Amino acid sequence: MDMILLLTVLIVVFALAFDFINGFHDTANAIATSVSTRALSPRQAIILAATMNFIGALTFTGVAKTITKDIVDPFALENGSVVILAALTAAIAWNLITWYYGIPSSSSHALIGSIAGAAVSAAGFDVLHYKGFFKILESLIISPFLALAVGFIMMSLFRAIFKNANLTRTTKGFRMFQVVTAALQAYTHGTNDAQKTMGIITMALIAANYHTSSEVPEWVRISAAIAMGLGTSVGGWKIIKTVGGKIMKIRPVNGAAADLSSALVIFSATLLHLPVSTTHVISSSIMGVGAAQRVKGVKWGVAQRIVLTWIITLPVSALIAGFAYQIFRLFF
Repeated sequence: MDMILLLTVLIVVFALAFDFINGFHDTANAIATSVSTRALSPRQAIILAATMNFIGALTFTGVAKTITKDIVDPFALENGSVVILAALTAAIAWNLITWYYGIPSSSSHALIGSIAGAAVSAAGFDVLHYKGFFKILESLIISPFLALAVGFIMMSLFRAIFKNANLTRTTKGFRMFQVVTAALQAYTHGTNDAQKTMGIITMALIAANYHTSSEVPEWVRISAAIAMGLGTSVGGWKIIKTVGGKIMKIRPVNGAAADLSSALVIFSATLLHLPVSTTHVISSSIMGVGAAQRVKGVKWGVAQRIVLTWIITLPVSALIAGFAYQIFRLFF
């Protein structure tokens, strides 16, 4: 088999593996609150999340195009296939490490940091598209703070609107409403996260001269959607436990407010063609909702641990990817 073809096949396999791992790593994003409040059973929640993730993944391609062309130029990337393979290896490794320890880290940070790290290792810092790269970084940094604010406002509105409502009836109503918000959450997750893998595969096809534009081929969209849906169906129970209960005690009204807030932020980013960390957005929404109700009710020690992981993910994944590139280039 031709070496370029072999590398491209490996990249497609690794990219779909990353998408699959991203699915079970980030399942908690869509269903943790609905499971913790018993609005849905774990089985129901996973089936719902897998279905809506699949549908969301097929709906848009703007984020995929951003990943393809805004970090580095795939048309001018020397040893582009090896760079992408190293980036995927690093992102998968970091996802598995954080999943094993139950830490809700960012798959987006891991992937983007890995692409940048592998590219810099191959061709130096000049290879980066700094305008596009910093635009992506801005969206990754700003979105959690925006989600925190939206979660605070959403919960404040819910408290004002339903302050005189019957508690038992309101709880039952919000538990039913959580089915809708969980579905919306999973859909928006698919519209943003699955596209990152589409962008990686498209970049690899361009680097290998098998594709000539940033448009995402149909087979890539379908493959990534299936991989994300299958990964979601496996579930990530360790992270569900952290997001669904360790940040704060979640009731149906809290869960609905957090789900709705994060879905709004993620979908807005998708419409702007910006990749965001669904993990960051959802965790921040939960913190904002908790702060609106009772600041001391949020377990800020757990939140600090999550934030620390957010901070270190990008540079650590970049270093792993750079090291992986130096190893892979000895063989390819």
